[in-house]
Amino acid sequence: MAARVPVTVLTGFLGAGKTTLLNRILKSCHGKRIAVIENEFGEIGIDDALVEKRVEMDGEEFVEMNNGCVCCTVRGDLVRILSKLLSRKALDGVLIETTGLADPAPVIQTFFVDQTLSARAKLDAVVTVVDARHVIDHLDDPKEEGCENEAVEQIVFADRLVLNKVDLVDEAGLAAVEKRIRALNKTVDILRATHADVPIDRLVGQDAFSLEKALEVDPDLLAEDADHRHDPTVASVGLDIPGDLDLDAVNAWFATLLRERGVDIFRTKGILAVHGFDHKFLFQGVHMLFSGKP
Repeated sequence: MAARVPVTVLTGFLGAGKTTLLNRILKSCHGKRIAVIENEFGEIGIDDALVEKRVEMDGEEFVEMNNGCVCCTVRGDLVRILSKLLSRKALDGVLIETTGLADPAPVIQTFFVDQTLSARAKLDAVVTVVDARHVIDHLDDPKEEGCENEAVEQIVFADRLVLNKVDLVDEAGLAAVEKRIRALNKTVDILRATHADVPIDRLVGQDAFSLEKALEVDPDLLAEDADHRHDPTVASVGLDIPGDLDLDAVNAWFATLLRERGVDIFRTKGILAVHGFDHKFLFQGVHMLFSGKP
C-alpha cells in the first residue's frame, strides 16, 4: 500500500500572515512536489497573485477556491479537489490555506469521515498563524448566539502556532497574548515571528496532529451532523473595476475609509492599476494598518 500523502492545514484569522508563511514554506520545499489549495472567502481571488509559485508548479498543483469557506459551503469541493490531485499526481505533500474565517474542526473531520480520502492522505498538522497585535480583540469579539468565534477555534485546534507580527507588540503585550493562547491550548508549540519567519522544519513533516487530542477538545468532532455557523455580521465586498486609478484620489479614498471605518474592517487586500505607472500595486491592510508596494 502506498504511503499516505501528508496534508498541512494552514489557518489563522484574517490578516494574520498565512499567505506570507505559505510562501516561506514553498521556498523551503524546493524540489518537492507540493500541491497548494487556496481558499478565499470573497468572490474575487487575490491570494493567487500573492503566492510566489515555484517554476515547477503548474496549474494543476495550485487550486483556488473562492466565494465560500472551506469549512462549510465549499467543503465538498475540497474533497473532490483533493481526491483528484491525489489520484493524478505523485505528491510529497499538500498545503491547504483556509480563509481567515474558517473553523478548523470541519476540515479536520473531512480526513476521517471520507474513507477514500483517509486512505490516500493523512493530516500532518494544523498550523495556526496569530496576529499578535489584534488577536486579543478578535478573541473578545462578541458573537451572536450559536455562532462560533473562529479566532478561538483556530487556536484550540492548533498543533503548531506562529505568533506573528511580534515586532508590533512590546514584551508585556506578548506575554499577555501568550497567556490567552495557553488558556485555550496548553500544549501547542508557540513560535514567535516577524513576517512569518520561522523554522519551517518545526511546522511541516512533523506528524504533529493527534486525533485523540482533537477529540478531547471536541468530543463531537467526527459527528457528521455537527452544527457550524459563521457570524452573519461579517461579510466581504469585492470591487473589480476596469481602467487605471488616479493615485491622489485613491490615496485620499483609502485614508478616509480607514479613518472612518478601519476598526470595523478585518482585512483589505487588492491589486491596483494606477495611471502613469507600468507596473501594478499590491495593497494589504488589517484594521487601520495599511501598506502598499509595486
